[in-house]
Amino acid sequence: MRYRLVILSCAAVTAAATAPSMPTAQAQAQDHGQMGQTWPVIEPDLLSVIKARLDHAQATGKLDEMNQQFAAKVKDRVMRPVPVPGMARAEETRSWEFDPAIVVENDIRDHQGNLIAARGQRVNPLTTSGLSKKLVFVDGDDPAEVEWALGHGPDERAKIIFVDGSPFESMKTHQRRFYFDQEGKLTSHFGITRTPALVEAKGDLLLVTEKAIPRRQS
Repeated sequence: MRYRLVILSCAAVTAAATAPSMPTAQAQAQDHGQMGQTWPVIEPDLLSVIKARLDHAQATGKLDEMNQQFAAKVKDRVMRPVPVPGMARAEETRSWEFDPAIVVENDIRDHQGNLIAARGQRVNPLTTSGLSKKLVFVDGDDPAEVEWALGHGPDERAKIIFVDGSPFESMKTHQRRFYFDQEGKLTSHFGITRTPALVEAKGDLLLVTEKAIPRRQS
């Protein structure tokens, strides 16, 4: 397929633009012929390309290999999550109070329509349910921090939360539950940047402590 480039002369454009006020002006289009080599636009079907590549990968066994590699990466990431960024060892002990109260943005009602909390009301969850367990944040790859965390009691009294390391490996070793602070949501919420750290109830507030502990010299 060949295309011809049609160019309107300046006079023709002017005449066309002024046609309503100048009825005698006639727009003249001029054909200047073919301007260089032209080609039709060819756009391959993207889905067809993808399917062809997948078929080739399946035929050569590459697809199975890719699936196995992907499964292995997912398993490794589950067993050892991405470390919480910005965390370091506590070189000194420091504590601060944290107020868990929130201001309700909208009315909260139960399933029968009874008002539980009104919009704008300040609600402190500790006044109703309290904090049943201490929250202990540690580097799971640091034996000193894990030992310190275990000293705060069994599962019923303390929830040990890793910021690095493998909770699953530690479960096998210590025969208790361990957790992981995914994406650092809890540590950032409490303002924790050093480990080990402890969050415990103090009346209607929470007491947060980053604790400097003895460590073995490497």
